[in-house]
Amino acid sequence: MSSLFEPQTPSSVPLAEQLRPKTLNEVVGQTHLLGEGKPLRRAFESGKLPSMILWGPPGVGKTTLARLIAQTAEAEFVPLSAVLSGIKDIREAVERAELTLQQTGRNTILFVDEVHRFNKGQQDAFLPFVESGLITFIGATTENPSFEVNSALLSRSQVFVLAALTEEELAELLERARLKVAPQITLTATVKEQILDYADGDARRLLNFAEGLFNGAVVAKINAIDDAFLQASMASKLRRFDKGGEAFYDQISALHKSVRGSNPNAALYWFMRMLDGGADPLYLARRIVRMAVEDIGLADPKAQTIALEAIQIYERLGSPEGELALSNAVIYLAVAAKSNAAYMAYNQAKAFVAQDKSRMVPLHLRNAPTKLMKALDYGKEYRYAHNEPDAYAAGEQYFPDDLPAQEFYQPTSRGLEGKISEKLNHLKDLDRKAKK
Repeated sequence: MSSLFEPQTPSSVPLAEQLRPKTLNEVVGQTHLLGEGKPLRRAFESGKLPSMILWGPPGVGKTTLARLIAQTAEAEFVPLSAVLSGIKDIREAVERAELTLQQTGRNTILFVDEVHRFNKGQQDAFLPFVESGLITFIGATTENPSFEVNSALLSRSQVFVLAALTEEELAELLERARLKVAPQITLTATVKEQILDYADGDARRLLNFAEGLFNGAVVAKINAIDDAFLQASMASKLRRFDKGGEAFYDQISALHKSVRGSNPNAALYWFMRMLDGGADPLYLARRIVRMAVEDIGLADPKAQTIALEAIQIYERLGSPEGELALSNAVIYLAVAAKSNAAYMAYNQAKAFVAQDKSRMVPLHLRNAPTKLMKALDYGKEYRYAHNEPDAYAAGEQYFPDDLPAQEFYQPTSRGLEGKISEKLNHLKDLDRKAKK
């Protein structure tokens, strides 16, 4: 079985590989790391290359940079794919590094693609050799290394964040592809714009599509690619979206914050982005209910009802009809009055009880279903609120006897909570008068 990293014949080499930069100056994008005086450029120029993690979306040059680093350092380059490799492969790579050092005096750069797919044991396997300096580790990942890379390995590596390519940078790559495959072919401005949009910041995706497009045009013997030919060549666009990855949680965060920020249009945009990317509508529905509970609360209790009803409608109708109910809920939540007072009260009460001691229930608040309990004064002097003026037992104590009254819930003046706040202030006045 051939390796993914074995050399290929020129006829079988993909365009993306043919156009892979051979020098640092040929790299397109990542100017925030590779520009003059920038951190990765300085590391290249100094020749003192630390172990590092290259974090960024697909097709932004992580593997290319790793190879250029090895070339600059005149080091042995040993690539591993975390998808295909295991402990045995790591051991073989370490043995190869030891042999290379003994025979040639050259250091080894161990490049692990998709390092986030290695489990803790696999990551721990090469940690001692990184510490000893036998290998320089370079990991590539599309996932947040804070969550996916062991803290021990993370602390011994510099993290460089790579960005998706801009349209200008993609346009430069598209022109390189055209000149390489079919320089006689021209593209209209509209066609170029659609190709760049299709690439979605991914250089590999751009070059793979461009290769098929230009080769198709050559076979069809056309010299100008128009919109009709482009549409015939273009599959449906797939946005950059990983149902369990960084992009997923970034987008759900954007949806939640747009609702909290009372922007229905932005909230609807992120909601549709996630549906379009393949998110489970029921997952989104559960998050919508949480938004109603956390960010609207008692300012508009109807928000929770609408969110729950949206789930029921979706469960009955399914997709796509049920998604309209979810979008209605998103819009309603975004325009509803906002309050996290109940949410904050819950957290404060929870934290208080967790650190406080166990306190006895006051006798007057205890139930007395038996004669013995009544004899022990359970329920004695309890004031039945419905028998009091305004159905309120002014001055009554409901906290434990040895605990001063606490105020966890502090309603806002927004929505229904404005009326709740007025009522609580009125009851406080009654308490003060009763105690006098």
